[in-house]
Amino acid sequence: MRKKYSLKFWITFWLVASIFLAGWFVFWQNHFQSLNKKVTSSSSLSTKAINTLPLSEMKKSRLVLIDKLIKEFINSEQEKTFLVLFQNNMELRPGGGFIGSFGILKVKKGKVVSFQTHDTGNFDGRIKNAPQVPYPMEKYLHVKRLGLRDANFSPDFPTNVQQIEKLYYQGEGKEKFDGVIAITANVLQSLLEVTGPIKLKNYPGTYDQENALIALEWQVEKGYKEQGVKKGERKSVLKELGEEIIQRMHNLTVKQKLQLLKIIMQDLKQKDIQLYFKDKSIEKLIKQNGWAGKVNRAWSKDYLMVVDANLGAYKSDYYIQRSIDYKVDLSKAKPQAILKITYNHTAQKRDWMTNNYLSYTRIYLPQKAWVIHHKNTSEEIFGKEFQKKFLGATIMVPIHQKKTITIQYNLPVSFKNDYNLLIQKQPGVNNVKTKITIINANGKETTQKFLLNQDWQWRK
Repeated sequence: MRKKYSLKFWITFWLVASIFLAGWFVFWQNHFQSLNKKVTSSSSLSTKAINTLPLSEMKKSRLVLIDKLIKEFINSEQEKTFLVLFQNNMELRPGGGFIGSFGILKVKKGKVVSFQTHDTGNFDGRIKNAPQVPYPMEKYLHVKRLGLRDANFSPDFPTNVQQIEKLYYQGEGKEKFDGVIAITANVLQSLLEVTGPIKLKNYPGTYDQENALIALEWQVEKGYKEQGVKKGERKSVLKELGEEIIQRMHNLTVKQKLQLLKIIMQDLKQKDIQLYFKDKSIEKLIKQNGWAGKVNRAWSKDYLMVVDANLGAYKSDYYIQRSIDYKVDLSKAKPQAILKITYNHTAQKRDWMTNNYLSYTRIYLPQKAWVIHHKNTSEEIFGKEFQKKFLGATIMVPIHQKKTITIQYNLPVSFKNDYNLLIQKQPGVNNVKTKITIINANGKETTQKFLLNQDWQWRK
């Protein structure tokens, strides 16, 4: 009988295959064909050779990275083991989303040797001497000890990796990992964008990129009861959906495969996929390409990062629309910044997956910023982390209402004639409407509007 795998297996399989196989193929096709060089899928260029190519530094860095990943995954004679974190960003956490489960992926010579998934709810009961949960989890989530499910409470992925690995071994985990991969639920939408809508024989409705997340959530939480499915079998829909996805993947055209690669590359930029490798040379390249989910500690100019943590608001992040309005006036004696963050809770009513939105929000600012006013926040605290200052506050947004929080603060005087801005996005949060207004030292105003889908830097 043919072995059956879960949806999580196939998501991971195609993630690895797309990045490390199709990625290599496409880069060769796009960048080297014009050089009339004959290559094969197993070819490998040295870093020295790549550096001689007429490409931008970013493209060269990406080629070097892919070359190293090919050696790591495809040509390696040694088995490699990876921890895969599944983050549900409908229930947002600073690192991407609630970690409902994790997988252990083993690969050798480009093939999946094994893949096992584990429910964090079961695993967390094995953790001994777990640390206390961060503020304010104990108050609002009513938990006292940290488990894997909540261990991504930092916006910095390498920091989360350290915490998660520590808890894994405290829970008597035995594997030694070569790396960690974190995936948000948005990756499923990426797959369905390429495969098209899927209708399953034994389940109602159609799963497509627009409704799949909420439809699956309903099926495993509520729908199975109405259909007379046993509780222990309620997640069988994931297996059947996974099998259909993999069948369609086998039949993708070349054009569709390239589309899939493009989408997954976008997921990497958006931090819906975050990578961490123990190999220092690979990890360095991952950071250079912006795939590491790392908070920029070295940045010394103006800085902004907004980080939300859903505190018992169920899966309400599915309905939350965010926008940012940031204005900096450098013409004042002390440069002044006014930040407005609007949360629009678009849900119509409270139900099994929706509640009033409650977030513990941290707003990261330059280390020498001085907050002089804040509005529509409560339980405020100040702290320092990653060479930044942050304001932490609890924010509640009732269903079908909007709330705008406002923070006014002064920036260092040195910014007046030497200004630049870096905005880093939170993993799991996309399409944030953003407006940036800068008034320079001479009073000239410049405005830029965009959707925040990746880390963004002000261009003068």
